[in-house]
Amino acid sequence: MTQARTRIMKGTAIITGADGGMGTEITRAVAAAGYHVIMLCYTKIKGTERKSQLVLETGNTDIDVYQIDLSSLESILEVTGKLLQRLTSIELLMNNAGTLSTHFAQTNDGFERTVAVNYLAPFVLTNRLVPLMHEGTRVVNMVSCTYAIGKTGSRFFTHGSDSNIFWRIPVYSNSKYALWMFTYELSERLKEKGVRVNAADPGIVSTNIIRMDIAVIDWLADIFFRPIIRTPRQGADTAIRLLLDEDKADITGQLFASGKACRLKPKFTDRTASTRLWEETAAQLTQWSSTQTGLATLDFSI
Repeated sequence: MTQARTRIMKGTAIITGADGGMGTEITRAVAAAGYHVIMLCYTKIKGTERKSQLVLETGNTDIDVYQIDLSSLESILEVTGKLLQRLTSIELLMNNAGTLSTHFAQTNDGFERTVAVNYLAPFVLTNRLVPLMHEGTRVVNMVSCTYAIGKTGSRFFTHGSDSNIFWRIPVYSNSKYALWMFTYELSERLKEKGVRVNAADPGIVSTNIIRMDIAVIDWLADIFFRPIIRTPRQGADTAIRLLLDEDKADITGQLFASGKACRLKPKFTDRTASTRLWEETAAQLTQWSSTQTGLATLDFSI
């Protein structure tokens, strides 16, 4: 059997933020493993440059680049619509992309930007692609150790937190807590279908997301902090294992860090709380959808 046919038989992998630090490492590993990879990138130019690099490094030419703005629900619906038309199945879905806004900003859809990119985007994108999933499909969401201090309140969707002052770390933590609760709830809803859904905590990684946009602080961090924290490859390692390792094929509903399953407090596996957040999220998105025309119908009933 030729190498090309082996790749075709491995199936399709979709990776968000595939041109970033950890995204590139994940894409490299998945491409090297022989999958047809679809890179979802914020800019087509950077994504195409990264694709060319990875084709040379892995020898896998079955890599496609799609431009997507994960802060825009319209963009997510447009791209997922194209994927639903083109593909018959997906084997791997990696929700890797994330952001940490330095100041308060709402998207054109009316949601706080960090929440929109880190939580609502994977919620909508994953739900839209469920029809392409089957027994053995793996979904991995990139969370953060900060999920442990996160929570969702009455202004979570529009302001990121209930505080009247915007603090980037609490808002980021809230978005990652929501992403974990989505991971847990999705794993329960797709368990009978045989889809495996897990989350990866990369640790503190030297990527652009930790920049403070304060020249002196960023300069000092580059000298003293970045050299002692994880590289993008080290940060991506747990996610890569969840996507590719044979001994992870039957695991679902788990949060992994440093390659090992975490022992979670009961509040992080509370089905009542995860279901409530799912329903609140679906209501928010349905309300937004009701104000739009010409877009795909949203369905979160799985």
